[in-house]
Amino acid sequence: MPRVQTVLFVCTGNTCRSPMAEAIARTVLESGKVPGHGSEVFVASAGLAAWDGSPVSSETLASLKKLGISFDGHSKRLTPEMIRKASVVLTMTRSHMVAARSLVGGEPDQDKVQMLDPAGDLDDPIGMGQAAYDALAGRLSRVLPGRLKELL
Repeated sequence: MPRVQTVLFVCTGNTCRSPMAEAIARTVLESGKVPGHGSEVFVASAGLAAWDGSPVSSETLASLKKLGISFDGHSKRLTPEMIRKASVVLTMTRSHMVAARSLVGGEPDQDKVQMLDPAGDLDDPIGMGQAAYDALAGRLSRVLPGRLKELL
């Protein structure tokens, strides 16, 4: 039986970027766009400064709905244990990567923490209007299939 891999997405509050990445990644995996990976990959998200149980932003849900993706989840604060249990941790920005690595500083687990998009930060769309969320959803939809193929 194949070992289940875990992909953990990390942002600040776990209400916009990381839940959107989680939902899009789950859809990419379920669609078979990453050959050999699907049901044996667990996808989750958390935030460095999240309040446990906060709802996902309505703008995030609207962007996902435009992609035909439904999502039901609430924010979770990132813990060192989440990083240790994950196969790979993908952060939205370089500063998120540094902060997440510091939670497991000096451990081999810090090396599995990487930026989701090596081309640069995925800026926080909060307060920027629906167009910023839709643009983020588009970028995630373009980047995630290749990134997941590369890392899984």
